[in-house]
Amino acid sequence: MLRTKKMLVATFLVISTMFVGLVMAEEPVKVGGQPMYANKTIVDNAVNSADHTTLVAAVKAAGLVDTLKGKGPFTVFAPVNAAFSALPAGTVDTLLKPENKDKLTSILTYHVVAGNFNAKALEAMIKAGKSKLKTVQGGELTLVRNGDNIIVRDAKGGEANISITNVTQSNGVIHVIDKVLLP
Repeated sequence: MLRTKKMLVATFLVISTMFVGLVMAEEPVKVGGQPMYANKTIVDNAVNSADHTTLVAAVKAAGLVDTLKGKGPFTVFAPVNAAFSALPAGTVDTLLKPENKDKLTSILTYHVVAGNFNAKALEAMIKAGKSKLKTVQGGELTLVRNGDNIIVRDAKGGEANISITNVTQSNGVIHVIDKVLLP
């Protein structure tokens, strides 16, 4: 009888643990219609997002693929295709030319911060009055709240809304934004 009770308790614990594991398992965040897997790098996920084809082309043209596949951690504010389309006509095509690689690299690295700053960390910074982030490019981004949303302000006063937060990567985190930030 005691052995049967122990077996029932053990079986219950195993089933409970499996159930909790299933409930707690998070579905990957989808960006551009595709799942972004936490065990992949920033680049390995970004290439699958239909919303980031322009960004991926720019990262390749700037020679930043290996860097963004590196250990990190990095926080990337990733503009969607529509953000690049909103730039003046011809801007993207001009930036993608080999002779403009330095300018393109400067703009792209302005979207990258060393460290892993999820939305909770960004909110805590704003609340503490430390809303400046130093970018890999060397410039600063300013974080502000607008209701429930976090806005990223660039050096020229341009503002980008974070539309998707906490896209966890193996080497950092991506926050999807709706504008291209300019140093």
